[in-house]
Amino acid sequence: MYILVIGSDARGDNYLYGLADVIRLVRVDFVTPKVTVLEIPRDLWVEIPDIADNLNGQDHEKLNQAYLYGNPGFGYSNDPAGGPGLLTRTLTLNLGTQIDHYAAVNMRTFEKIVNAVGGIDVTLPETVDGRTATDMNSRLLFTEGTNHLTGEQALTLARIRINGTFSRADNQDRVLCALRNKLTSPDIIPNLPDLIQSFKGAVQTSLSPEELSQLACLSTQVEPQNIILTSFPQQLFEQDRTYDPVFKKSVFTWKVDFEILREYIQRFNSGSWPYAIVTHEEKQEGEALFCQ
Repeated sequence: MYILVIGSDARGDNYLYGLADVIRLVRVDFVTPKVTVLEIPRDLWVEIPDIADNLNGQDHEKLNQAYLYGNPGFGYSNDPAGGPGLLTRTLTLNLGTQIDHYAAVNMRTFEKIVNAVGGIDVTLPETVDGRTATDMNSRLLFTEGTNHLTGEQALTLARIRINGTFSRADNQDRVLCALRNKLTSPDIIPNLPDLIQSFKGAVQTSLSPEELSQLACLSTQVEPQNIILTSFPQQLFEQDRTYDPVFKKSVFTWKVDFEILREYIQRFNSGSWPYAIVTHEEKQEGEALFCQ
């Protein structure tokens, strides 16, 4: 099963608007069992179906915009799956992805999920300091070692990008691993069905409650080394600027060979990549992490 997982930057309780702040492809192997998660950079300049009529003929935008344009707030697409549907078709068109289901979580719901399980323990190999000259608040400082985080703190860590988007993705993976560890702890497992039911309607998803329960049960059977988190090799990407007629200015984008990305996606779909599995501390460019 292939699932598109989206972290929306919308702060409200609905899914009318919001950019796709986090984009992950999840490949679920029920036989092994094994779960592989691939991070897709949100700043790819891509062709987006359905939007040209609403943007004076413009059919390209940043990847994260596809989710925004497809949701009811903009409604640039008549895709019945809204923002997730348009983002799914955009990924398939540009990268050749295979996607069976989607699940999107906005920021407020993510915070509530983390709080509902009593917070999570995230271990950092080094201090993450997201403070800036204009914001020196200590809420942006996460020290090396294990940190017990509330929902708000976990979201803050996952959104810090002061050290770049690839470092940010690593921190997001650490948060996801910590949440998985909490959800599969002996104290939580008996309450998983009720927990899932309590968030019915709060998550934008094509997965039925029964399918969500099946995935939750499967997660308890997957060995930590078989939960693999990866991203495209960083050396494939070059920082670039692209003129965006919508905003009438140049915006940050990644310059990358899409044919190479499509080759990686094909291998991801088949389960033949990634193949180098390491811990967070041992990670090198192009290698994958596993949840410890």
